[in-house]
Amino acid sequence: MNQQKLAAVILAAGQGTRMKSQKPKVLHPVAGQPMVAYPVGLSRILGCSPAVAVVGHGAEQVQQALSNESLQFVLQQEQLGTGHALLCAEESLKGFNGTLLLLCGDVPLLKQQTLERLLACHAAQQATVTVLTAEMENPFGYGRIVRQGEEVLRIVEEKDASAKEKTIREINTGIYAFEAPFVFEALRGVGRDNAQGEYYLTDVIAAARAAGRKVCALVTDEPAETMGVNDRLQLAEAGAVMRHRINSELMHSGVTLVDPQTTYIEPQVEIASDTLIHPGVHLRGATCIGHNCEIEPGAVITDSILGESVHVKAGSVLSEARVGDSSAIGPMAHLRPGTVLAGKNKLGNFVETKKALIGEGSQASHLTYIGDAELGTGVNIGCGTITCNYDGVSKHRTVIEDDVFVGSDTQFVAPVRVGRNSLIGAGSTITKDVPPDSLALSRVEQRVIEGWSLKHRRAKKK
Repeated sequence: MNQQKLAAVILAAGQGTRMKSQKPKVLHPVAGQPMVAYPVGLSRILGCSPAVAVVGHGAEQVQQALSNESLQFVLQQEQLGTGHALLCAEESLKGFNGTLLLLCGDVPLLKQQTLERLLACHAAQQATVTVLTAEMENPFGYGRIVRQGEEVLRIVEEKDASAKEKTIREINTGIYAFEAPFVFEALRGVGRDNAQGEYYLTDVIAAARAAGRKVCALVTDEPAETMGVNDRLQLAEAGAVMRHRINSELMHSGVTLVDPQTTYIEPQVEIASDTLIHPGVHLRGATCIGHNCEIEPGAVITDSILGESVHVKAGSVLSEARVGDSSAIGPMAHLRPGTVLAGKNKLGNFVETKKALIGEGSQASHLTYIGDAELGTGVNIGCGTITCNYDGVSKHRTVIEDDVFVGSDTQFVAPVRVGRNSLIGAGSTITKDVPPDSLALSRVEQRVIEGWSLKHRRAKKK
């Protein structure tokens, strides 16, 4: 890890008109996270202090999205170029004397290792400016890097490049390491006396060389990681690269992905070895999955924790749930926030839970709703059972103690408690507490009228 004194500025003020969106460009998601979250995360990992985000279009939305980060925010009122955006951060960096890392909020694929190499090169060369570059097969439209050995003489934009300079394949990625406060002095010195009336970061290179300072460049090993996202096509390309990166790391760690191209796993997700992930699975947020699990096609799991040997069957949806070891979920089950399964549980097809604490070995095999409830161990819930937890004003709790057997088509009208080792007859509506070791029934006594059907059928034919 680089030990030099380090700050960061993340440029996140652009409108992104090519996205054709009311949402600020940097908030469009790549693998489930706003693209700006990636450079911000890198600045945190590298220990940048302070870290400053320059915001503009949709500033409040960007600040809200990054509210959990240790960032300072500055507003770029006018869009006068990337150099002007950096100047907007000068006040926040007043008194800082060290290396300033300039990152772009629309470049989400940059790797930590690449920035560490950039900073190491910057320090080893005792450079004032070090620019991250990439070799492109088709460099058309990019600024070309004109070198003399290790040093950079200038960056030439496409429109200003000579025929010879246009053959150069090394291009400017827009990622820099600067020495501060020199970079701010240089930007103020070069001004914006040009056709666009903007401050150009590339002018800092000429200012540094004129001051007798060293300007270097480092070529990235993987040009794709410096790709900027400017439209929906590039957003999809960045998502595919990130997905491949995440999935590759998981497979190298011992996770089986049957079809990585159709498996969508966000970067914060953790999966232990020998777990099998089928196609079409979405794993989101802070989900953590233990060893030897199986996640079948179409499952969507968000911010949930699964123990070991958990089987999530096709089409199931889990959100903010905790599932204990050796449990089976689904198919087509829905575990909503606050669901906690102790382990060895079975929740079958079309079972829905919410704020439910379910003890070890308890099960509901099909067509059941368990909400605002607590189940003990060894409870069996029959088909079609529901907890009636809402009275139109408030939510109420159902408690079912250990070893209770609930017959099919039962309604528990909360608040209600069922004592341990009791049996609830099928078709019952339970409105009062049931003592332990009891049988509770609420069915109307069955009547049989023999010959009724034949009589009424004859009547209809007349």
